[in-house]
Amino acid sequence: MKILHSSDWHLGQSFFTQNRKDEHQQFLDWLLLVVEAQQIDVIIVAGDVFDTGTPPSYAREMYNRFVVALQAHRCTLIVLGGNHDSVSVLNETRGLLSCLNTHVIASVLEDPADQVVELKDKNGETGAFVCAIPFIRPRDVLVSAAGQSTDEKKQHLGDAIKAHYRSVYDVAAGRREASGKAVPIIATGHLTALGVSASSSVRDIYIGTLEGFAADGFPPADYIALGHIHRPQKVAKSEHIRYSGSPVALSFDELGTQKQVVLVSFEGSTTPVIEALPVP
Repeated sequence: MKILHSSDWHLGQSFFTQNRKDEHQQFLDWLLLVVEAQQIDVIIVAGDVFDTGTPPSYAREMYNRFVVALQAHRCTLIVLGGNHDSVSVLNETRGLLSCLNTHVIASVLEDPADQVVELKDKNGETGAFVCAIPFIRPRDVLVSAAGQSTDEKKQHLGDAIKAHYRSVYDVAAGRREASGKAVPIIATGHLTALGVSASSSVRDIYIGTLEGFAADGFPPADYIALGHIHRPQKVAKSEHIRYSGSPVALSFDELGTQKQVVLVSFEGSTTPVIEALPVP
């Protein structure tokens, strides 16, 4: 099972009036070449597919064309909503794209089981389970209470996010046990983990409450594919918890960063072989 981890495409971005359409199209064309050359089974886009909640029509068209082009490669696509994405925009084509081997999880769903995606290998056998967790809005997991201090709000939000991860992971672990196969479990996320290096183009998510999510709050998944931070990096010095970063520089302070996607391979084991593929 070969998984390609990417995030923060920000299709439709206009940077100081400079349209990024050509750069993004070149990236998507290159990504299709990588899928073919590496025989990728799954692409995970860990949030912020679009730059705004009202992306221009060319950005939506670019996204849809990529989904269609991917079908020639027998590759599954998993798209997670990010803080820049509109839930309604992603959901408007969710049903249609589900017929094109694409899973769109735009927001937290009521039933945690609906956020577990079973992946098939080339032989049609169960190859992995994905805990498909998008950007978590506080209202998705918390009920506001009057009179809470700032520290209490931080604690409650962190605990709620941790509990959501655990509930989805428990479903995936149960399905793995029922399958009788020792297949990997991959989790996703679109958030700020504690201790990471951000850039000026990264927008604060939880203003006034949660500065970052502690790495020990993640479930014991075999790989955790994160989005939101635009610089590629590991979390808490853990090889298997990573930000892929954005595929193109989104601010001037990212110019010195080598952009990449992350190739995660599971060859008959739940221990991944991880390789960074530089974006040209």
